[in-house]
Amino acid sequence: MRIRYLPEDLINRIAAGEVVERPASAVKELVENAIDAGADKIKILVRGGGKASILVSDNGGGMEREELLAALDRHATSKLPGDDLLNILNLGFRGEALASIASVARVTIQSARNGEGWRISCNAGQKGEPEPCAHPKGTRVEVSDLFYCTPARLKFQKSERAEFMAIKDTISRLAMAYPAIGFTLMHDEHTALKLTQGQSLTERLGAVLGRDFADNAIAIEAEREGVVLSGYAGLPTYHRGNAQHQYLFVNGRSVKDRLLGGCVRAAYADVLHRDRHPVVALFLTCPPSEVDVNVHPAKAEVRFRDPGLVRGLMIGAMKQALHAGGFATSSTVAQGALSSFRPQRQAGGPSLPLSRAHSHSPSLFSARAYGNLAEQSYAAYEGGLAPSARTEMPLLPDQQVEEDSHPLGAAKAQIHENYIIAQTADGLVVVDQHAAHERLVYERLKAQMADQGVTRQGLLTPEVVALCESGAETILEHCEELARMGLEIEAFGAGAVAVQAVPALLGERVDIQGLVKDIADELLDQGETQKLEERLNHILSTMACHGSVRSGRRMNAEEMNALLRKMEQTPLSGQCNHGRPTYISLSLKDIEKLFGRS
Repeated sequence: MRIRYLPEDLINRIAAGEVVERPASAVKELVENAIDAGADKIKILVRGGGKASILVSDNGGGMEREELLAALDRHATSKLPGDDLLNILNLGFRGEALASIASVARVTIQSARNGEGWRISCNAGQKGEPEPCAHPKGTRVEVSDLFYCTPARLKFQKSERAEFMAIKDTISRLAMAYPAIGFTLMHDEHTALKLTQGQSLTERLGAVLGRDFADNAIAIEAEREGVVLSGYAGLPTYHRGNAQHQYLFVNGRSVKDRLLGGCVRAAYADVLHRDRHPVVALFLTCPPSEVDVNVHPAKAEVRFRDPGLVRGLMIGAMKQALHAGGFATSSTVAQGALSSFRPQRQAGGPSLPLSRAHSHSPSLFSARAYGNLAEQSYAAYEGGLAPSARTEMPLLPDQQVEEDSHPLGAAKAQIHENYIIAQTADGLVVVDQHAAHERLVYERLKAQMADQGVTRQGLLTPEVVALCESGAETILEHCEELARMGLEIEAFGAGAVAVQAVPALLGERVDIQGLVKDIADELLDQGETQKLEERLNHILSTMACHGSVRSGRRMNAEEMNALLRKMEQTPLSGQCNHGRPTYISLSLKDIEKLFGRS
């Protein structure tokens, strides 16, 4: 078969397959056009999940007759002055969106700029002539029967609900990036999202992500060499089962980028399990010349001129913010605890849920300083079953005021030999003694390793690891960084490295071959590695678990208060090494509500 030129309508349909993947893609392109036109009010109406119709109207700058006629042609745009792809200041710039949508649907556009309105229609790429019409300043684009002329694409669309949820997620992301713009989203005549114009970023994030996120997020502000990071990162105990709740923006553009997603994982690696994901809304702003947004048809991925700078800025800023958050834990933990309370009435009349031991019961442990908690052994209780709750001798009035003024209050009781009940100035705190002390010991071990360095175990015979040539070169480029973590690697011919020493913490049965290959793969994929640090931290976490106060261990008042004070001084003590909360805080107001007192 001879080489031939494809017809223009087929070229447009091929392009539509790249740009317009589903109704949400069409909505994204149309709303981005409205934002680029300077609109501060945008209304989106969809029917049938966007497959039946999509209508986007705005009060932006509008178009004149000649511009309206050219808008439906491929590569016709007003957003690339000077034809400079290295200085992209708008969301759109290729001039493909409208032409691609119009090639696979029925499109009608009405627009007005200087009081003169025009309308144009296009059916599967066949456009008509503009006609005068009455229309206020701005633009109205109606898309009907999306993909009707490409049955294969229409066949693979999801259910109406699934397509609408994708549209809502798209609008939510754009709304977070542009809080000053008002957005209204309606589906089948029902309002699904209504956001007023002129909101601050904090107000908009609270409106889109909910009050829980606003109450459990830490502000992020950092700048390095002209790159600015801002936004909010959720507390480690406020997490989700997938990464869909991570909102990342680059110069106002919502992206799902592997580099940025990897930075979020690295920042939370030490406080969350691998199967849990944090909630973040982060905004990266940098000079347009430092980022390439033209590497993906849907502009969902970007490429940075200096990815190391961006990576270091994001990971450092988030880790610093999490440490600055101290021992805070999410309010949703307390809300979950309150919601689990249910009034119970037992047969035979009301009874107290807890039996309290006498306040003068002697403690089974001598009073010791906090530093010796991990080394104390458990003494068997003599005299039958231990009570489920114990109270301590009341404090003197002066001591009471001093202890209650602390964030975690003063220890009042221990229940089930595992949970410490503390009174604060405006409520109470319940602490999981094992989880809390596990985090404290873990942080202490990490600090010791950072101060004294990683002890290395030299190998009698170097371990030779065969890699691909690019993998060997990449891992050798990072040999100094790995050496600081206790892993000494040298070149050993083409496509191989020789391991001279490994971290002593890994023990004698470490799989050196697997470790080095995993590190090489991660370096090739992400440009950085967390594998070795994760292995070391896992071992330290295990050591901390075995060296901490065990569940079932009885503690006296001095020990419990020492644990509370140490938690207040230790970063990340609001969650254990596995991401679970170490305490819950209940306000006096919430407690009174449980008893109908307010």
